[in-house]
Amino acid sequence: MASNKILVIDDTTVVRVKVREMLPPGNFEVLEAKDGLEGLNFILQEKLSLIMLDFLLPKMSGWEVFQKVQADPELRKIPLVVMSGRKEEVTEKITEPFEYFEFLGKPFDQKQLISAIKLAMTKAKQPRPELVPVAAEITVKNGTNATSGVTNGTVAAPSVVNTAMPTAASNATPTAANTAIATPTAANTAIATPSAGGVSDTEINALNEKIVKMQAEIDGLKKQLTQVVTFIKQKIK
Repeated sequence: MASNKILVIDDTTVVRVKVREMLPPGNFEVLEAKDGLEGLNFILQEKLSLIMLDFLLPKMSGWEVFQKVQADPELRKIPLVVMSGRKEEVTEKITEPFEYFEFLGKPFDQKQLISAIKLAMTKAKQPRPELVPVAAEITVKNGTNATSGVTNGTVAAPSVVNTAMPTAASNATPTAANTAIATPTAANTAIATPSAGGVSDTEINALNEKIVKMQAEIDGLKKQLTQVVTFIKQKIK
């Protein structure tokens, strides 16, 4: 029984059959998908040793499949060969050098196929930075908000904004009842505590926590917007 499963995602039957025939007999079990959606289902359900992904596919493009694979810490460990008849289609979305996957131009021969597979397996073993949620991470120290950004890596334009809600440190809370509380500058809303001495520390603490959460949401939205703009620029090039 074959110990290695290779998934070939390509809408052309000739390419899928060609890959199957060029691989050494008996060592591989070849799974075939004719569109991106079917391919993604295989990726999620099967334990794969290699993925061969055409970049232009019906139902779900190879670029979309690539993004979903790279967004999953486990799936992105699978060796990946991206295929295309036009390399510029790939480089429009993913800049060279390709650090974690191998590119295979069409048409290809057996020597090129085997070489691409070996390189993809080597690249997949390279250490990669841990995935960090797109939402901002907020650290509150002595009343100052420090925002850390997203680690390097390919980030898809998100459809849902995920925002982290950190808890303010206890030492960031003013104790004086008449202390003014400044809002984040992007919020365009001035919030201050009443000057009357009747305002309790509990109410001030609650306001401070809201301010920290608002800042986190705003910072997260800024990052999301930057990523969307970058994605749009890549699309219109």
